Amino acid sequence: MLDILANKWSALALGAMEDGPQRFSALRNRLQGVSPKVLTQTLRRLEDNGLVSREIFAEVPVRVEYSLTPLGEEACVPLAQLRTFVELNIDRFPSAV
Repeated sequence: MLDILANKWSALALGAMEDGPQRFSALRNRLQGVSPKVLTQTLRRLEDNGLVSREIFAEVPVRVEYSLTPLGEEACVPLAQLRTFVELNIDRFPSAV
């Protein structure tokens, strides 16, 4: 599980879904720099591990939304703390100089 949560795109995707359900295109726009292939792989991995749910709406065209599960919401708590730590201390990291 740590391998999944420590992954850059996983952590960012979970954070993007904290605001509520997101469509694939909205996630891709929010996660600038992620390729469609990597985003698809990331979302599948999160779904397979119970952190994200995928809902398909029978519309034309078909609409798919991704949202956090209760487990995903819990995982976002320490990830948000880590983001806050990094943001507050970014200038102190040697590689940021």
